[in-house]
Amino acid sequence: MEQKSLTALVSAFSRAYHSGQYTEKIFDDHLAKKIVTADEYKEIASNMSKGIGFFNPSFLGTPDEALQWIVNQQLSPSPLGRAAFAEKSLENAARFGARQYLILAAGYDTFAYRQPDWASNIEIFEIDHPVMSIDKQQRIQRFITHKPENLHFVAADFTEHNLESALLSNKSFDQNKISFCSLLGISYYLPQQVFIEMINTISRNVPKGSSIVFDYPDEYTYTDKAGERVKKQRAMVSVANEKMLASYSYTEMEKLLANHNFLIYEHLTPDEISEQYFKKYNQANPEHSMTAFDHVNYCLAVKY
Repeated sequence: MEQKSLTALVSAFSRAYHSGQYTEKIFDDHLAKKIVTADEYKEIASNMSKGIGFFNPSFLGTPDEALQWIVNQQLSPSPLGRAAFAEKSLENAARFGARQYLILAAGYDTFAYRQPDWASNIEIFEIDHPVMSIDKQQRIQRFITHKPENLHFVAADFTEHNLESALLSNKSFDQNKISFCSLLGISYYLPQQVFIEMINTISRNVPKGSSIVFDYPDEYTYTDKAGERVKKQRAMVSVANEKMLASYSYTEMEKLLANHNFLIYEHLTPDEISEQYFKKYNQANPEHSMTAFDHVNYCLAVKY
């Protein structure tokens, strides 16, 4: 990925929209609105609402209502649900001794800039493509005057297999510290072998008791069993030149992880995600309910 990621920008937009629109939130990223420029926010909102005919041909309503429908049905479920799952898992890991947080493909993640008190004992590493990392830092500087002391930037191109050398060249990274690693929104866009190598690299460089959290598309994602929402998502992503490349069955994923010394500790299907992370929001907003994205599972695995 040689340029800034459109999917990362749309993800930040969807988090910003949700944070500003609702009182009961699935996940509150109150800094997302500051990362996205006012012009970008307005342009994405306009383009999305104009696309209602593609997403929902029978929709009747105003442009604002169209935008709300598209965001809630198509854009927000994955970024909100996986962020809620990852940060809850991180808090638990920190309680049990994790001292490093590796955010792979950090994109416009804002955790380091809104980190709670319990994160002060953790070294945070934002790992991303150099172009993306520079763009993110420039955006952050518009509203954050001082970089958090426990934040470190690591430039790496996952398709070039230089994650290990990039990590080890950062003097703050310690291979002996229990680490929590998030790989959100990554598994879709990497060939299986590249994703496997990423898991292997992490396993080689973190000690026992470290964990990884990620979302992944199941084996039905690219088949006729996939619903309209998934097909629309694939079409939208391909327009952004970020083609989805891989999917995994639970058995495949379990074996892949075990081959690199990881055991699945928690695994959630879409129905389970909706029940755990969307229920309170849906009760408070029955007219604008959301469900976790079809055929996308969440996984937390621990190195043994």
